[in-house]
Amino acid sequence: MKKYFYIRSALSVILLMHSVVSIFSGDVNNFGRLYLDTIGFSPFGIYLAWIVKLIHLFSVFLIWSDRWVKIVSVGNIPILMLGIYFLHWQNGWYVVGGGTNGIEFNVLLICCFLQLIFTEYPSLKKVKSSS
Repeated sequence: MKKYFYIRSALSVILLMHSVVSIFSGDVNNFGRLYLDTIGFSPFGIYLAWIVKLIHLFSVFLIWSDRWVKIVSVGNIPILMLGIYFLHWQNGWYVVGGGTNGIEFNVLLICCFLQLIFTEYPSLKKVKSSS
């Protein structure tokens, strides 16, 4: 069994749903044009939105195939941190319950990715030679 199977599975499902749904619904275009462009990223808002969604989508397949998991984690953490800064911070901590659209979910995802970064993978360890 792969290390941290449940964390990797949860991250994969979350990234898959977050990317695929917004791509097919057209929300990624709206996010780029109607939000990112208006907060100062114009004329690159739509491109940034697509880059984020494609990184999330490709991350799913890399996590499932156990390839470049640390790089995927390092790539997704800044996206989540920028999401906290630009979108969620002003809404407080809670996603639901004590508030809406807060930072708690992003913080949890960042912690999950940090776990993957600091996990030792047997294939990456150097084999000690016996002398």
